[in-house]
Amino acid sequence: MTLAQQQPSALNFDCETGNYHTFCPISCVAWLYQKIEDSFFLVIGTKTCGYFLQNAMGVMIFAEPRYAMAELEEGDISAKLNDYEELKRLCTQIKRDRNPSVIVWIGTCTTEIIKMDLEGLAPRLEAEIGIPIVVARANGLDYAFTQGEDTVLAAMAHRCPDPEAAALPSTSSRPSALGSLLNFGRKSEDSATAEADYLDHPPLVLFGSLPDPVVTQLSLELKKQRIKVSGWLPAKRFTELPALAEGYYVNGVNPFLSRTASTLMRRKKCKLIGAPFPIGPDGTRAWVEKICAVMGIEPQGLAEREAQIWESLQDYLQLIQGKSVFFMGDNLLEISLARFLIRCGMTVPEIGIPYMDKRYQAAELVLLEQTCRDMGVSLPKIVEKPDNYHQVQRIKALQPDLVITGMAHANPLEARGINTKWSVEFTFAQIHGFGNARDILELVTRPLRRNQSLKELGWTNLVREDARV
Repeated sequence: MTLAQQQPSALNFDCETGNYHTFCPISCVAWLYQKIEDSFFLVIGTKTCGYFLQNAMGVMIFAEPRYAMAELEEGDISAKLNDYEELKRLCTQIKRDRNPSVIVWIGTCTTEIIKMDLEGLAPRLEAEIGIPIVVARANGLDYAFTQGEDTVLAAMAHRCPDPEAAALPSTSSRPSALGSLLNFGRKSEDSATAEADYLDHPPLVLFGSLPDPVVTQLSLELKKQRIKVSGWLPAKRFTELPALAEGYYVNGVNPFLSRTASTLMRRKKCKLIGAPFPIGPDGTRAWVEKICAVMGIEPQGLAEREAQIWESLQDYLQLIQGKSVFFMGDNLLEISLARFLIRCGMTVPEIGIPYMDKRYQAAELVLLEQTCRDMGVSLPKIVEKPDNYHQVQRIKALQPDLVITGMAHANPLEARGINTKWSVEFTFAQIHGFGNARDILELVTRPLRRNQSLKELGWTNLVREDARV
């Protein structure tokens, strides 16, 4: 079944063409530099970009992070003075001080506006200093918060080796960290036995930056079905990027990676598995089932596994049964989170989302529609690029029990007696797989539990009568 055939028709879509009310996508550096351990990120922009990075990631200063800011002065912007020489000086210093395996240039809004030719400069400088330079555009004019990761992974996909090149002996024969963990306890000569744990199927590569424990969990879930994950994009080290070739299967674990998916299909000729995303026990089961179906494998034990997880969540489910949640739109995780919360017994009148790729999220939209039918609730309205003024008016009319929103709107809504939760917390929390469903509900129910505790203490929300939303 193609992605176009999977698109649901009953859901109500709208686009208000509002601005992106999200964090700048250059903030993807915050998690990517930690994920790719031998990388260095160089953000090229103005002092404003530097102030944002300093404030957004200043708490990490003691970790000696592997990123830096190349600030463009007025002279650079007006006359494009010495672009190459200045970048060469900075990258040479990075090589001398840090010696990374790859330098990632993050282009900001300013580099787009002045047409700074980063893609043209990078190959020449890469040949001169001897370190791969990957150019990714993560400007806030074109991309929402989490789409910064999408542009970086799409750029890195071009650097994934062919299987023949990956099979050549390298200077380091060290196995990957994930492979070592999945085969923990086996001797090196037991590799044939380890391969026997898997069925014969085409190579599968997963893409999306997740914390290492979550990578291990998802890989083990597939291993239980005797499916082998040939690699992850990104890998922990740039030198361990997975091999890709025509006919390989790929699957994205996050809803905001549509550009990476397109790159893998068009440039690497890979086959995309359009599955729901492994968020919540329902999504994780559907994700595993879809991969098994594509590989021609009958899944085992998933219904029991999902039921066990739902049983363990009963204490949280009792808190949110029948309550409503409104998504203002921030990190592109909204569809998956809404689908999971509807399965938990909540209602969702509206899902705001900065950018909606109906083809890439087709399977997730189908599961959302099916979930609403199973739970006997009305389908939510999906609003792309929502206008915040109109959204706030709708919130005032609906009076939802919880609003999941960006940080900019949380305090004004709280001042008017509306419970909120920062959407950015779901970006940095571990929310994928069977075992992390409890973490999602911990975040969702925290403001509800807080208010319940205040009521028990005799406190109530004090809202000024003349407050206007």
